[in-house]
Amino acid sequence: MARAAAARPLGPRRPAPLVLPGCPYSVSVVQEGYCRAQADGSTLADGTVSLVLGPRLTLVDTGGPWARERLLAGLAERGVAPGDVAHVVCTHGHSDHAGNLNLFPRAQLIVGTDVCQPGGRYLPTGLRQGVPYVIHAGHLEVLPTPGHTGSDVSLLVLGTSLGSVVVAGDLFEHQDDEGEWVALSEDPARQAESRARVLAIADVIVPGHGPPFQVLREGAGGGTQ
Repeated sequence: MARAAAARPLGPRRPAPLVLPGCPYSVSVVQEGYCRAQADGSTLADGTVSLVLGPRLTLVDTGGPWARERLLAGLAERGVAPGDVAHVVCTHGHSDHAGNLNLFPRAQLIVGTDVCQPGGRYLPTGLRQGVPYVIHAGHLEVLPTPGHTGSDVSLLVLGTSLGSVVVAGDLFEHQDDEGEWVALSEDPARQAESRARVLAIADVIVPGHGPPFQVLREGAGGGTQ
């Protein structure tokens, strides 16, 4: 029963741009994630990498170590050096999302529900109890969104040109992932709950292995917005 509920579609969607301007924060997709089945039964994959530009420069996921140079090039194209990054949020600990953490020793590292200051000082937070971790009050919050793994998190960015953006890692594999994400989930029932919570607050979702998409809701006049 839990799996059937987890697989239920959760609302209409449409593509969103790769750059979402805003004030004081904008979101730029540095690398669009992908996941491709291979003829030998293996999977070729890398995770989406997003840069949140603003007063507290934040990177969400770092891709796999095989894409190190591409990550550095993508940051440089946006005028950013690794030492400029104040916070790195890894939505979970899989190698295609957390493979380049060593590039950011000066940043605060938020890896799943662990929050670590430069130098290895770990901070107490309420993430494991379901309490968001605030990076910048009113603008950036790390949300606990378990399911894909037990310690998955997402980053909520408020105030972009398209509204609230949730950079969600593998909470959403891609825009049309119904029927796919359940097989990759450690806890489909919890992930279904996390997906529903995010769909209720997000105007745009940046998934782990595809381009951003908008979440459409019923408007006052009965149409979608």
